[in-house]
Amino acid sequence: MSSGGSDLDGRLFGDPEVAVHFSDQARLQAMLDVEAALAESEAELGLVPRECVTAIRTAARATLYDRAELGAEAAQQGNVAIPLIRHLTKHVAAADPQSARYVHWGATSQDVIDTALVLQLRAAVPQLLAHIARAAGHGARLARAHAATVMAGRTWLQQATPTTFGLKAAGWVDALDRQHAAVTAALNTAAVLQFGGASGTLAALGDRGPAVAERLAAALGLANPDLPWHAHRDRLVHLGCALGVACGVLGKIARDIALLAQTEVGEVRDGRGGGSSTMPHKQNPVGASVALAASLRAPGLVASLLAAMPQEHERGLGGWQAEWSTLPELVMVTAGAARAIADTLETLTVDAARMRENLQRTRGLILAEAVTMALAGRIGKADAHARVEEASRRAVRDQISLGDALAEDPEVMRYMGRDELERRLAPEEYLGAARTFVERVLSRRGDGR
Repeated sequence: MSSGGSDLDGRLFGDPEVAVHFSDQARLQAMLDVEAALAESEAELGLVPRECVTAIRTAARATLYDRAELGAEAAQQGNVAIPLIRHLTKHVAAADPQSARYVHWGATSQDVIDTALVLQLRAAVPQLLAHIARAAGHGARLARAHAATVMAGRTWLQQATPTTFGLKAAGWVDALDRQHAAVTAALNTAAVLQFGGASGTLAALGDRGPAVAERLAAALGLANPDLPWHAHRDRLVHLGCALGVACGVLGKIARDIALLAQTEVGEVRDGRGGGSSTMPHKQNPVGASVALAASLRAPGLVASLLAAMPQEHERGLGGWQAEWSTLPELVMVTAGAARAIADTLETLTVDAARMRENLQRTRGLILAEAVTMALAGRIGKADAHARVEEASRRAVRDQISLGDALAEDPEVMRYMGRDELERRLAPEEYLGAARTFVERVLSRRGDGR
């Protein structure tokens, strides 16, 4: 499994600080850490000689092993743990033949591979979470700064009623905070030891198996589950699903930014935008493209994890193997998306004047609901809707403002003077609870004033 360091697209779509935890060397080292901790735990219980621990731990260094050789042997033997354990045993034997007898005592290859993956996840996912937290922090800053910046709300890609950019940003922040909590909880749930031996009974260790598991879990800083989970993949898949949802949230933010940054809209600009090989004027929303790409890749990866769940009896055939590259890839694409959105929000330029300009494009039609609701209390909802709808059609047909069209209706003017009509057509007067919602989000996170 590549770290992404030599991948031409690795730094664009991933994150080097996350990828390093899934490099071949990191994977081997995690497995060797399990083997060393196993020997030490068993020695503490008198199951293996205390003298063997030093020899095993000394040999448990990934730099001692030829990754290409291990990969070639893994292709023949079904997983990399089998040749790694054999080579580890040889290294130990070279220093102390007696200690070599106790390498991998009572464990099975899946114990080592699964526990190593958990260790890798525990090391990698916090960096991903840091990116999400950073994105939320920058989003909160935007929400605070633009709590009163009026813009067009859009539904079905059409102008609907006024909103504020602060409320839009607060929505991003609220979702990011939820995903930070969800991924954190899923990671904590998944941070458990896998140790069951051949078929989940630890029979090779007699009645000492549970005691070894308890010490091994403590040595590795993992929770000790009630029983081995070789064919029960729900904890890891739950983490995968949480990552998939996080990718979707990041993709939604990216989609908003990309749409707002279109030339014809021009309400925001990515401060780290990329250029073009042929068009000098281009400033493409690169961060948004990275997050959107991740949100397109993540569902397939999550689906693979879900599809692999119905595993056979005590040890799966194929389903388990399908996870090996799928879950790390999902972590890496989610980390890349989170990094990209954090960077984008950090440098995002908001054009309040352009937002105001776009609000005026409909000549007041965006406030049709505001006028309708004001009239409804006087002539009834149905009649009010019908009169404002007819005025809206005339405004579009005659290319006049909604205010002028409504002023031509004697029934409207009977209940609403021109001064009130102009007030109802002011975007700032029809923002409802927008500021309250922004303040709720900021106060919850401790960012309120």
